[in-house]
Amino acid sequence: MSAPFIPFARPVVDEAMVAAVADTLRSRWLASGPQVAAFEAALSAYVGGRPVRTFTSATGAMEVALALLAVGPGDEVVTPAQSFFASANVIERAGARAVFVDVDLATRNVDLAAAAAAVTPRTKALLPVHYNAPLDPVALGAFRERHGVRILEDAALAIGSRAGGRPVGATGDLVSFSFHPNKNMTTIEGGALVLNDAAEAAAAEKLRFHGIARLPDGTRDVEMAGGKYNLSDVCARLGLAQLARLDEWCRARERLAAHYFACLEGDDLLAPERLPPRHNPGH
Repeated sequence: MSAPFIPFARPVVDEAMVAAVADTLRSRWLASGPQVAAFEAALSAYVGGRPVRTFTSATGAMEVALALLAVGPGDEVVTPAQSFFASANVIERAGARAVFVDVDLATRNVDLAAAAAAVTPRTKALLPVHYNAPLDPVALGAFRERHGVRILEDAALAIGSRAGGRPVGATGDLVSFSFHPNKNMTTIEGGALVLNDAAEAAAAEKLRFHGIARLPDGTRDVEMAGGKYNLSDVCARLGLAQLARLDEWCRARERLAAHYFACLEGDDLLAPERLPPRHNPGH
């Protein structure tokens, strides 16, 4: 007899969410519209008021972020060797070179000392990844100031997490989130980028939608070679409903993680130096 199938991801989509999406379908406004605006406003409030723009994926958000940072041929971007392929792919697609450095054994986050040693005159940015634990915002800020580079945080796994007592995305430079079904919340497919100010947000809007700018007289002009990464209202409406339950789901995940670590206590594979800080009695 074969073992029961364990799905890779099983997001919670309740009947209220189904109804909300159905209402959006009935509204006949399916592409980017009022639901996207509402979702971006809710995400902004969640991360303390910083501007947020949504995208069709976190990968798209990071590609736009690197364009905002003017990363291109001849540049280097330091990034951890342990991550999903997208973290390095976006660097290479920008024409730059991904410079891989090692990670901390417990957090699986980038080793900032190794990252510092990898900085050269060609280094344009650091692209760290939130992994087993949130990145330290104070350490990232010090790194940015010391080395004069911009920082794009790949927080695909970290929506709903807190660092330094504040939500991931509330601090830092540029921060990208993923809403794929295997993440803490989902929009089916989708992502978001937390930006520093209105000017960066406006530039991100152009880059995600064909480089189009709306002129004061109501007409539009193409000001740059943009892409096509805008989220749909259908996805955004699901995201609004999911965001409302995000904190609840994060608490449930923490309880499950604590249960697993308790059951595996004493296992040689979970030596103290390999445990994430929250689950390590020595931290």
